[in-house]
Amino acid sequence: LSQVFDMSKMEGYQTLAPSEARNDEVQEPLQIYVCLLSSRCITLTLSPGSPVKELQSAAERYFRMGALRLFSANGRLLKQGCCRLQDVGLQDGDTVTAIAEPLKLAAHPWGSMMCAFSISGPVVTWGDDKTGKTGTSIAPYLVGVQAVQATSHAFAAICHDGSVVCWGDPEGDCTQVAQKLRNVKEIQKNHAAFAAILSDGTVVCWGRPEDGGDCSSVQQQLANVQQIQSTSSAFAALCGDGSVVCWGNPTNGGDSSAVQDQLKDVRQIQATGFSFAALLADGRVIAWGSEMLGGDVGRVPSRLRNVCQIAASDAAFAAIRQDGTVVTWGAPANGGDSFKVYDELRNVKHIAANSCAFAAIRADETVVTWGLGLRGGDSGAVQDQLKHVQQICASWCAFAAITSTGHVVTWGHPDRGGDSRGVQDKLQDVQQIQATRNAFAAILADGSVVTWGDPESGGDAGQVQDQLKDVLQIQASESAFAAILADGRVVSWGFPTAGVIPTTAEHESSVEL
Repeated sequence: LSQVFDMSKMEGYQTLAPSEARNDEVQEPLQIYVCLLSSRCITLTLSPGSPVKELQSAAERYFRMGALRLFSANGRLLKQGCCRLQDVGLQDGDTVTAIAEPLKLAAHPWGSMMCAFSISGPVVTWGDDKTGKTGTSIAPYLVGVQAVQATSHAFAAICHDGSVVCWGDPEGDCTQVAQKLRNVKEIQKNHAAFAAILSDGTVVCWGRPEDGGDCSSVQQQLANVQQIQSTSSAFAALCGDGSVVCWGNPTNGGDSSAVQDQLKDVRQIQATGFSFAALLADGRVIAWGSEMLGGDVGRVPSRLRNVCQIAASDAAFAAIRQDGTVVTWGAPANGGDSFKVYDELRNVKHIAANSCAFAAIRADETVVTWGLGLRGGDSGAVQDQLKHVQQICASWCAFAAITSTGHVVTWGHPDRGGDSRGVQDKLQDVQQIQATRNAFAAILADGSVVTWGDPESGGDAGQVQDQLKDVLQIQASESAFAAILADGRVVSWGFPTAGVIPTTAEHESSVEL
């Protein structure tokens, strides 16, 4: 399929005046063929002096896609900047390949903001009017954004050159450490602080000092860092030699001195909101942090052997051993006590968790649950439906399981996503599910979306339902959802101050990037 557009006849088009053209001559327009990898093509007619950006914008409008990158026939990226078509060597009849940059979304699960970005496109944030807005002062620095992390009230973006740009709440301001933020590989966050791993394995922190924004006390130990895990207010860094370095709120895992001599040959770190658990190379587990909320394995240390996976609720851990049995510890009300289902926890392959309960998928694709009953720890009412389960998604106090037939089974708090009977007939061919604190959103095979749960947490998408077509991805904040559509638009719904895109005069809730 192809179509021809003469850009010189389109409203707003301007050609260079003769004095601006090369050799002071009026140049003949160029016909440029722009093709997607799918073989859809368009022929655009533009002046040789037209900016590359104009060619890109015209292609994006026609293909209804955002953030296209253009490549010449020899595979060279046509950079926008101030370059003109003639400056990048394009000639009449040339073919340009357009590749869509995947749009990504970022949000903190406790936050009230969302962010949409792509490598070649702009960064758009929305939500809480008091924090999170990308002002004109930082927009020029948000170039080639590779990744974005969010605390509850601030964002940090890694740019193409390894630098970092921050915006939002003043506590997320990285100005004081900006000169150190070079060659950044990865950023981790907790509720109010950030920690960046540089390419040389060192770490730079900023944010609320007492919650991990100040790592000066352990700076010398932060070498060859491979990954960082976080509780709500502390960080734990896993170093290349298998050691662990902690900082932040000591009560919530920022102080590992009591078990430091045991933290050797660590392979993985998991976290609740208040404590850490480290899986060692020999299959043992070491925990620290708030003792009552997962930081003490005192009653089950002998059973924590041959562990291969660890899952975490808000205040408890569940470890899967190589033989498929499960060991739990932490706050009983959060799933730390699995005694009642001990005999059922056999051949477990995966465990999902919400704030107060766990759900284990066994090898026969059935499910075992424990924890606070009303919040998903009791699946008795739907147990006969929990067969052929492939994956489980969790909100704050409910679960939603997808079966091999594409159907959905829900349980937990009925008003917060645990009861999907009102939309059950629509939940067919479900591909994936996302959750806010109290609601779920499912993407179907045809690209449509079905929602349920608390309306103020995104459980009712009625106002934007007709826009939710050809959905590729959904991201959730605490109380809102945002969907990326195939045409590059983002549609958001949920609690008005938690992720809904600022309204236009027509009160629309979508934005084109």
